Amino acid sequence: MAINGLLFPIIGGLGLFIFGIKIMGDGLKKAAGEKMRELLSNLTNNRFKGLTLGAIVTSIIQSSSATTVMVVGFVNAGLMTLLQAIPIIIGANIGTTITAQLIAFKITDYALPIVAVGSFMYIFGKKKQTRQIGEAILGFGILFLGLSIMGGAAKTLGKGPAIQNFFSAFSSNPLLGILIGAIATAVVQSSSVTTGIIVIMAGNGLLDLGSAIPLILGTNIGTCITALLASIKTNITAKRAAAAHITFNIMGTIVAIFMIPLYIYIVTSFSSGVERQIANMHTLFNIVNAFLFIGIVPAFSKLIEKIVPGEELIVENGPKYLAKNLINTPSIAIDASRKEIKRAMVISQEMIESAMKAFHNGNRKEIEKVHAREDIVDNLRDAITNYLVKITEKELSVTEAKMVPSLLHTINDIERIGDHAENLADLAERKIDDGLKFSNDAMEEIDRMHVIVKDMSYNIIKSLDGLDKKPTDTVLRKEKELNQNFIKFRETNVARISKKRCNSLSGVLFVDLLANFEKIGDHITNIAQAIRGKLQWDEDDIY
Repeated sequence: MAINGLLFPIIGGLGLFIFGIKIMGDGLKKAAGEKMRELLSNLTNNRFKGLTLGAIVTSIIQSSSATTVMVVGFVNAGLMTLLQAIPIIIGANIGTTITAQLIAFKITDYALPIVAVGSFMYIFGKKKQTRQIGEAILGFGILFLGLSIMGGAAKTLGKGPAIQNFFSAFSSNPLLGILIGAIATAVVQSSSVTTGIIVIMAGNGLLDLGSAIPLILGTNIGTCITALLASIKTNITAKRAAAAHITFNIMGTIVAIFMIPLYIYIVTSFSSGVERQIANMHTLFNIVNAFLFIGIVPAFSKLIEKIVPGEELIVENGPKYLAKNLINTPSIAIDASRKEIKRAMVISQEMIESAMKAFHNGNRKEIEKVHAREDIVDNLRDAITNYLVKITEKELSVTEAKMVPSLLHTINDIERIGDHAENLADLAERKIDDGLKFSNDAMEEIDRMHVIVKDMSYNIIKSLDGLDKKPTDTVLRKEKELNQNFIKFRETNVARISKKRCNSLSGVLFVDLLANFEKIGDHITNIAQAIRGKLQWDEDDIY
């Protein structure tokens, strides 16, 4: 009876609650995730806007962890600075309190109708967005259904004196409550889940306000585990963003411990019912913390830099030359595009060099540089493409009309060069992880391919920079040499493996390296052909 009537409802209700949170979050992310990412990535330097944005995004996608992980990703990609990231992280803590507020409204009575509405939208919806919203509503109903089932079991459980004494201990020992709240949240990786459980337990007599507050404080610390895990293989700035999350929450919790009597006084004065009081305390605690820290963001950022020391990788992201006001003068706008394309090519060349440094000396920081720059090249490709499309909407001369398609092809080739540079970095990482060794002959052949590609890149950058077609002669000559060496070195690699002078794993990686160099050479050659054929970059044509 105890198992069927008590244990099964608790674990089953908990399972439904966690599943409902996931389904709701997935649906909301599908319906609004891209817009949320766009909002975050276009953030200004205004810290109050960042705080508001963090709160709004988190309240929509119902996960401070998801928001913080997104922020860590943006920082790692160079789309956001640490100073921009911190206000969003602070705001995310406010946004996540919406879960407790919803539960305090006792929507559990309407769980089944909500499940019905969500199911019909999800199954019978004709539009993709309708099905995504239905998925979110379905998850919303499932989580409240789970809470309802747990609530019935918790009411029975709360009658036992041992259970009552256990939970009342959190009032006299707040640190124990904080620790348990943090561990529970770290395990399920969702403060929404643990907060929801705390509210439902309080509503069924297992917790009073004084016992619940330390648990709530602990959830704010435990929720940081997701961002910390997401930052493991990121650059130093992204690691600082994750560190800012946990440092802010720990410092805020320390401040809140001394303010517990004041929080109790405020929430009991303005709300009745322990569920509503816990929800209001959760929101109040995070709002107070936000406004305590938002004014000292620069100083807090300096503190984080001391906590996580190291050299920050700074790569200027976004276009530098693509001014909107130039579009009305297509000739100048095209030249601005050409300068931006040349800049993208320089970054791609830097990626190749970093990848090869990592291959030779095993420096993983060089691999981080490649991944950070790859996102920047992708973003430049998108920005340049959109800019060139807008230029085509203007009245163009015959020469200008020919140049735009070639420029579009050129930036696409450069983006593909960046992709292959990232492949080189991945191969360098595999060499480091697997401890692969290469013979002197193999290393000389790899270096030979690298030198040719480096020379081709240098000449194509020179051609893009100086409106000069002459360097493309060198590019085309070097491309033939690159292809000949690719064929020759593959054969020598097979001979080395057959003679046991090289192990097979190193041999496979060797061929992959050569193939990526050969592909990079192809894309550089495409750019050279565009310059020689269609771009016609004579200064008289541009101005």
